[in-house]
Amino acid sequence: MAGRIQTMRKALRDKLEDLKTPGDWSHITSQIGMFSYTGLSQKQVETLVNEFHIYLPKDARISLCGLNTSNVEYVAQAINEVVKKVPAN
Repeated sequence: MAGRIQTMRKALRDKLEDLKTPGDWSHITSQIGMFSYTGLSQKQVETLVNEFHIYLPKDARISLCGLNTSNVEYVAQAINEVVKKVPAN
C-alpha cells in the first residue's frame, strides 16, 4: 500500500510539472501518508468540486488512495486548469 501511494504521489507531481502548472509541487512527494496538502485555496477547491467533480475538503487535502493510473492524469489536468484560472485569494 505504501509503495502504491508513493507511486501516485510521484505520478501526480510529474504530471503537474509536465503541464507546467504554476507553483512548486515538490511538497507532494516530500510529504508522507495517505493524504497530501495541495496548497490550493478554498475557492480553487470549490471549483475542483463543482466543475470537475473532484471531491476534497476545504483545507485542500487530497486522498492519494483515491488516485490510480486511470485518473491521476485527469486530476492533474483539473488542478492545472483551476490553478491557472482561479485566483488563489
